[in-house]
This record gives sequence, C-alpha cells and structure tokens, in this order.
Amino acid sequence: MNDKMKKFGSVVTRLINKEGMSREEAKEVFTQILINEPTEMQQGAFLAALKAKGETAEEIAGSWEAIYELDTVKVTPCTPHPLVENCGTGMDTLKTFNISTAASIIAAAAGITMAKHGARAITSVCGTVDILEAVGVDVDCDPQVVKTSIEEAGIGIFNGMSSKVHPQALGRILSQIAFGTTLNIAASLANPALPDYGVRGVYAKELVQPVARVMKEIGYKKAIVMHGLDKDGVYGMDEASTLGITIVAELKENGDIENYYIGPEQLGIKPANRASLAPLNNIHEEALRFVGLLSGHQNGPCTDIICLNAALILYLMDVCTSFAEGLDKSRQIIASGLAIKKLRDWISAQNTEPEKGLAKLDSLLSKTTSQQYAI
Repeated sequence: MNDKMKKFGSVVTRLINKEGMSREEAKEVFTQILINEPTEMQQGAFLAALKAKGETAEEIAGSWEAIYELDTVKVTPCTPHPLVENCGTGMDTLKTFNISTAASIIAAAAGITMAKHGARAITSVCGTVDILEAVGVDVDCDPQVVKTSIEEAGIGIFNGMSSKVHPQALGRILSQIAFGTTLNIAASLANPALPDYGVRGVYAKELVQPVARVMKEIGYKKAIVMHGLDKDGVYGMDEASTLGITIVAELKENGDIENYYIGPEQLGIKPANRASLAPLNNIHEEALRFVGLLSGHQNGPCTDIICLNAALILYLMDVCTSFAEGLDKSRQIIASGLAIKKLRDWISAQNTEPEKGLAKLDSLLSKTTSQQYAI
C-alpha cells in the first residue's frame, strides 16, 4: 500500500471518528477522487463516512471548489439581468414528480434569467435532464448552445452528467452512487455559468443551514435553501412542500441568514396527499403531465406545488414581496399561456435541431387532456 492510499485511508478513519476536514483538505481529497487516484472501494468508503458524520459548510465548499476548478467547463452568458438557478440535490426520501423544472420555466416567463444545472434521474423515475429531453430540449448539446439559450430565451440547462460540461469524472461518480452524498450537493453547485442567485432544495433537513452557509461562502449574493416535509414530518423532499412544512434558510443581500418555516395553509394552499404528487409510471407519462401543467389545463395539487416553488424564485428576485403574491403571479403566468410559450422558446433556442424538438413538444400537447391525466 503506497503512502497516498494510507493518507486517504487515514482521512476515512478520521471521518468515521466524527472528526472534520478543513476546506483546503476537503478540496485536496475530492481532487484525488475526481482524478480517480483512490480505489473505488476507498472512494465509496470516504463518501459514506462523510455522509454519516454529517458534512460541514467548509467540507462542502472544498468539494465544490475541486469540482468547479478541475471538472467544470466555464461559460459566461451576456445578459441584461443577473443569472439565477434553481435545483435540488436529489436523493431525498419523498419521491415526487419533477417540480423544480416546471418552476424554473414559470420564473423565466416572469422575466427572470435562469441558468439551470441538472442531471438525469438516479433513484427516481424522471430527473430534470430526463423530462427536458422528453419534451424536446437538446440536453446533450455543447455548453455554448446552452449559453445562447440563456441569452436568447432567458433559460438554459447544463447537463451535470455530460462530459461536455464536466469532462473529468463527475458523471462517472454520480452514476455509481445511489445514496445522497456531499458530491450531490457540491456537484449541483458547480454550475458552469456561476449564477449569483439561487433557490436550492436539499435531501435532508440537517443540510439546510450548512448549504446556505456554503452558498454565502462561495459568493452567492442571495439564496434560499429549503427542505420540505410530509404531513407527519417523517419524509422529506428537495423542494418546498405542500404536504407539510418547509424548513427554509434565506441568505440575505447583507450576508445574514434568516431561518423560518412555511406551510401550505398560511399561503391558502390545501395540503396535498403524497399520492397526488407521486411520479407516474414512465417518462412519457411524466412528459404529458409536465406539458399539461404548463398549459394550465387544471388547478390541482401538482399545480399548487410548482407554483409554490416558482414563487420562491420570484420572491428571491424581488418580482414579488411575499410568497403568497408570488404564488398568485405564478398561477397567472400559467393561465396566460406564457409558461408554455417559454418552454417553446427554450426548445427553439437550446437545440441543434429545433424543428425536431418542437415537433416532440407539439405531439405531447396534442395528446394532453385534463381527462386523461390528473394534473
């Protein structure tokens, strides 16, 4: 066993003993993982030990720094408005349909410039990249095409599992892990466009505070980090919840972090049940529901939750002064047809073959009826 393996093993032992790492040490260890120096067994042991200990803000920041510096293509869109992102870490215990992607389209339709960074599903039916591919967005395009989409359509997505975006190793590692780790958090933060504003869902309530501190540490000007719970507070989602309360940490412009809870009742939302938000059987059915929601066929639990999550983005960017106002504005955007129009604009802009992408969307729209799909 060489000295590097011994040193890496000693870090794992320290984590098992609940001892932490500095930001610099975390960056060094994650750099070794990205260049695949430790064995796969050592890498898995490290990630599991760090999760079991509980990640600190410094450890997450070090992990992010390694990924962003070593394994992220850099892109700088030229836009008149600041860049905003919204995403979840995945790996939560409460599986739902894809919420954050629909919320981002509503926000873009409100005039907010969205630079998304997402991945394919690992443990769920349909991730952000999966749903967008199914409705016609080119998710495997070059990052420069994404840059153009952000500039022209006001929204674009970088595929977090594509070697065109993260050429070193990120996709390889994430595709082999079926539990939430620091990499899920840090990787979601490694956005090629490096937005200044973000709404982020995390897979565990214990991560709300650390991730808010990380976002402050790495330069976000304002951010909302949340974890939504079910009615009994047992299971959680990386979204704002309409089942029960949502735990929120809000990074203010002055650097303060404010902690609070929001609940559906205080916003006039009838609490949903888990079945109404559950994933459907396959990606095609999810795509039909997705375009149905954005087309405004029906007001129901799925509409409530996408509008709530869009409201958080609108509130963060001062489009509204409260979540309740943002919720109403989000509903109006759907009803006006602006949300589905924004999706069409996005497909046209982020596509090497826009005609094929739009044909896919039109096919879905022709099949979507409120009678067939409960939305």
